[in-house]
Amino acid sequence: MKKLKNEKELVKKAIALGVKYGEERGVVEFEPTDSANEKIEYIYRLLVHDKVIQPIPEDQVSQKSLRHKLAIWASKHS
Repeated sequence: MKKLKNEKELVKKAIALGVKYGEERGVVEFEPTDSANEKIEYIYRLLVHDKVIQPIPEDQVSQKSLRHKLAIWASKHS
């Protein structure tokens, strides 16, 4: 998996977009104490459940792969 040029910024954008998406859908209310890793995993699973993104094979799921997948998703939402 090739790291994106501005992946760190895209991950932050993905978290913001994902939190908004989940809360607008009424399925989650994130707390200020929720870690970025928890948000990333929840957002990823929600987007896969809603068929917004393709799932990563379960044996390849890691924080690094989830961050990368969400960064790609965020890059498509200008």
